[in-house]
Amino acid sequence: MQSPPFSRLNLPPAQLANLEKLGYLAMTPIQAAALPTALKGKDIIAQAETGSGKTAAFVIPLLQRLDPRAAGTQALALCPTRELCIQVSQELRKLARYLGNVKVVPLYGGQDMGLQKTALRNGSHVLVGTPGRIQDHLRRETISLESVRTLVLDEADRMLDMGFLGDITEIIAGIPAERQTLLFSATFPEDIKLLSERFQRGPVHVRIESDPADSRIDQKFILCEKEGRLDGLASLLSRLRPRSAIVFCNTKVAAKEVFQHLLDLGFSVAALHGDMEQRDREQVLMRFRHRSCRVLVATDVAARGLDIEDLSAVINFEVPRDMETYVHRIGRTGRAGNSGYAITLASAHEEHKILAAREFLKIEVPSETMEWADKGSLKALVADQVTLGIAAGRKDKLRAGDILGALTGEKGLAAGSVGKIDVIDYEAYVSVESKSAQRAFARLSENKIKGRKFKIRLLG
Repeated sequence: MQSPPFSRLNLPPAQLANLEKLGYLAMTPIQAAALPTALKGKDIIAQAETGSGKTAAFVIPLLQRLDPRAAGTQALALCPTRELCIQVSQELRKLARYLGNVKVVPLYGGQDMGLQKTALRNGSHVLVGTPGRIQDHLRRETISLESVRTLVLDEADRMLDMGFLGDITEIIAGIPAERQTLLFSATFPEDIKLLSERFQRGPVHVRIESDPADSRIDQKFILCEKEGRLDGLASLLSRLRPRSAIVFCNTKVAAKEVFQHLLDLGFSVAALHGDMEQRDREQVLMRFRHRSCRVLVATDVAARGLDIEDLSAVINFEVPRDMETYVHRIGRTGRAGNSGYAITLASAHEEHKILAAREFLKIEVPSETMEWADKGSLKALVADQVTLGIAAGRKDKLRAGDILGALTGEKGLAAGSVGKIDVIDYEAYVSVESKSAQRAFARLSENKIKGRKFKIRLLG
């Protein structure tokens, strides 16, 4: 069935033009299901995964209720992680361009409180934050929620899993009852239903069933005993050679072990687990998004809110603890019309789990025995990009074009050797070809960008 266009919605011409410019030509299933109801001002409780287009499904109605000329915070979006806050803030700013001068302030842990206070003093129409940091600002009286008209609970199930129920309850107590509440959750456990009953008014349920059988994901189980699994994983990656892959582990102990093994074999690999500082997590994610890291080894908790464009493969180093986790993991590949593959390593005595998976998925996921590569023929995955970090960002009036110009100006790098550029509030990241890394570092370190010198870091 053909996806309906955004022009079917009763949106201002300027908003439709902005959507088209951003590449929003047709609605995703969650957008088509949620937007008509949400634009009428009704509360919704929607089931949606990361990467389904859910951000636009709540941002577009949020913007409809926003008045850029009015003072005070008019909308609050609560997210479980720093990474998701940044993603939502960036998308919100893009979608709000048609209104002009909409002030979006992300608030999350791991960022200097003083920098956040400075941003808040300049005003905020929309706050995007983690429950813990929003609570911190409320206690310090640096924010007020008395004018909030729209409340968004994004990935609500994960916020509850992380123990944020108390914070969410206290935050909502300070928001006017006459508001629109948009709740998005990947799953619908009992505590989500109770949350909805407590804080929403007659919500309309929107549920888009995800069916792995109808996706572009090539799924497979590979039998590999635990004692040889580290070498088996390396052999698998060497043989398949994905452009990018996430290796999921059930525990952070396993994640650390897998990371070290692949690193020792010469793989371009990074780890993402709960023992890491927020700043380190952000840098790892930037490297992976910028293709300066080919393999990301992650736990489920650390990967919350992670959305990677055109992810080639998902590999489960161990059989996930439940099928909901399995579906959530593999759903990170094969998105936006792209194909991908998902491979799960399992021991021979775990064949009952494979049978259970086939029954749950209602498809015949094939299984095969591991094909081993000998040590001499093992070819590690190596990145051809390197990411550089710049200690300045959007709040310093830095733009992607400024960074590109500094790198490619007189006697500089060829434009084709510069890859992805991301500018967030107080930092910026740029990827360049590995062979040009030292030259790029020297240009950015020795020359001024917009008349100023900034600290540069080579992240790898």
